Amino acid sequence: MTPTEVTYASYLKLDELLTLQQPRTSEDDADLTTVLSEQFFIVSHQTCELWLKQILGDLAAVEGHFLTMTTSGLERSVDLLYRSGELLRLLHEQLMALERLPLEDFARFRQHLGTASGAQSSQSHELERVLGSANRSGSLFLAFRSGLERIGADLEEIVAAGVEAGSFHRAVEAMLRVGNGYFQWKIGHVGLVMKMIGEQPGTAGTSGAAHLLGRATMPFTELHELRGKVHERQQRQAG
Repeated sequence: MTPTEVTYASYLKLDELLTLQQPRTSEDDADLTTVLSEQFFIVSHQTCELWLKQILGDLAAVEGHFLTMTTSGLERSVDLLYRSGELLRLLHEQLMALERLPLEDFARFRQHLGTASGAQSSQSHELERVLGSANRSGSLFLAFRSGLERIGADLEEIVAAGVEAGSFHRAVEAMLRVGNGYFQWKIGHVGLVMKMIGEQPGTAGTSGAAHLLGRATMPFTELHELRGKVHERQQRQAG
């Protein structure tokens, strides 16, 4: 191999990557399955952070396209939004995999977590800021609305027009897909925590499942409200 040749291992930096999982459970003091369960726990959370990095990067690009609001940029945004939705679905499925973490193993190695908690994930907090909540618009929606205002387009008319709104409609549908995926991921996390620790407090001193449930809100409230108005109007017309 020449010095400049790129291999699968060198491209992915596998020598470094595969050393980053370091369970704190001592193999001398515990069954090997407990050590492997802690490794499983670490891999799951490291993978989550990697996917969050990708999602945040994609959504940042979408915000940029929304602000310029060109036709090509809008179509690129749709692709990126649907990719983000798929990655959020993947994160939800990863929670389902974490349900295969034996309770007794988790109870044994949880002491080694100290105050470490997913509640401290800066990327998770950043995603919440980007997507917003039921009570607060996130930067993604604000960029979309700002871009529409810049070109003189009306959001309510776009939602009412449905497929006739073309790229704008596809962008709205893709954002709603992301919002649903985000909500399902959050609710899935609540279910997993309840299954594993019941109503015990979290490792970072939070109220555990109750804390997570309070943060599990659906983004894009304004889009849902406008879709509700369209539904009511169509019902009246059908009647």
